[in-house]
Amino acid sequence: QLQLVESGGGLMEAGGSLTLSCAVSGRTSILYAMAWFHRSPGKDREFVAGITESGENTWYADSVKGRFTISRDNAKNTVHLQMNSLKPDDTGVYYCAAAKAVVVDARTRYDYWGQGTQVTVSS
Repeated sequence: QLQLVESGGGLMEAGGSLTLSCAVSGRTSILYAMAWFHRSPGKDREFVAGITESGENTWYADSVKGRFTISRDNAKNTVHLQMNSLKPDDTGVYYCAAAKAVVVDARTRYDYWGQGTQVTVSS
């Protein structure tokens, strides 16, 4: 079992930056691939970025390529999402998710989810 807790959300002006963090606890002796998802108001949850267990490989949604960076620190059991050049469309709740997978993208089946952290980007 894993518990995922997101933090770092907040209010930011367009063009600004935020860094989200996901703290992983529980059975952390087993590494999982990790991902971030985004739910805009009134829309379904969408894949944002994913990273393999080792951190060697990453995947990004087209909408965030070049602006967001996913990273992980396995020694500290944390995953981060650096969000730059924020846009109003980035507003929503961001969720951290974990999976036992080689490919970490929108089609992956995720086993664990956090409760989410709110990001609001003003224009």
